[in-house]
Order: sequence, then C-alpha cells, then structure tokens
Amino acid sequence: MADAATAHVRINQGLLAQVERQVLLWLARRLPQRIHSDHLTALAVVGTAVASVSFALARWFPVAVVGVVAGLAINWFGDSLDGTVARVRRQERPRYGYYVDHVLDVIGATMLMSGLALSGFMTPLVALAVLVAYLLVSAEVFLSTAVGGAFRMSFVRIGPTELRVIVSAGALALLRWPAIDLPGLGRVLIFDVAGVVAAAGLLAALGVSAVLMGRQLYVAEPRRSH
Repeated sequence: MADAATAHVRINQGLLAQVERQVLLWLARRLPQRIHSDHLTALAVVGTAVASVSFALARWFPVAVVGVVAGLAINWFGDSLDGTVARVRRQERPRYGYYVDHVLDVIGATMLMSGLALSGFMTPLVALAVLVAYLLVSAEVFLSTAVGGAFRMSFVRIGPTELRVIVSAGALALLRWPAIDLPGLGRVLIFDVAGVVAAAGLLAALGVSAVLMGRQLYVAEPRRSH
C-alpha cells in the first residue's frame, strides 16, 4: 500500500492551478541552495500557527485578522513550494514527503479551526462540524490515493490555494461585516454561514467521490462466481 500511495499522480484542477504551477517553478529555480524543502515545510507550519493565533486574538483585537492573511500567505509559500523545490532539484523523498505533508495538513486544519472557534467569529460547534467534514474528506482522499493511484487536490475547481484566498478574503471582511441578517434567523455570524456551507460542500464531495471510487473499484475487481 505504501508504494501505491506514494507513486501517485497529483491532480489539481483548481482555478489558479496553472498560474500557481508556473510561479512555483519560477520561485524554486531561484531559491538559494541553502534553503531546502524541510525549511519550507517548517515555514508552512509557522504560517499556520500565525493564522491560527491571529484568529484567536481577533476576539479582543479585530485588526488581528490581518495576521490571518499574512499567516496563510506564509503557509502557501512553504507548503506549496517544498515539493516543487524537491522535484526541481531531484531530491524527492516520496514516502517521507507524502506522510509529513498530510500529517501536517491535518494538524494545521485542526489548529486553524481551533483558532476560529476561539475567535468569537464562528460558533465552536460549527467550527467542529467543518473540521470533522474536512477530516472525513481527507481520509477518503488518502484511501483513494492508496487504491487508485491519483491524489485529487481540488473539488469543483477549489483546491488548497483557492481555499486560502477565500479564507483570507473572509477574514478581512470580518472587519466590516462580522454578521449578517438572514430572513427567519435574524443576526447570524457570517463565518457560521460560511462554515455550514463549507461542511455541507465537503460532505457532498465526500459522498460523490466515495461513490465514484467505489464504482471504479467494483468494475475493476468484479465478483467472481464459483
């Protein structure tokens, strides 16, 4: 299973994927040799921590949401560039990279949603629902990669980079519109609305992906009658 999971094809059909790929290659070829992929992975963790703490601090200092944008930008730089640098320099470590990247992704999502839950801009229960939905989708993606050999990084044209942009824009919007009025519900936190939509979207993506992969495997491995 380890070989199937690590010798996979990465599929990213996000809206920004093509432009991002060119930018990352440009950066990787110009990055000083003394900076390697492990440094960038560590930088990504720092970026997640900055974004998470900034969300938590926004409960008392709303302007701290600017730190969320900075943290997500730092995370993008480290997380997106570490694998590109390894490939450009022919220093790939498939099993190590696959494992560390995705363990840190899960930890990072937990940190970020914890920061949001502490921020006062999202109800903790909604933050928990989003986190659970994300973890379920992650588990399905990891399993699909292991049995299907394709690591899908995006759903409906939204991948990690697009998601960072959306969260950053939402964080800045909190400075002016922390809540909205909805018919029949009254005043509702804008991130609660976004969180419910995100959790529903993730669960829908989980269902569709699970059915398609299950069907693909069923056809590839038909039941034999004796």
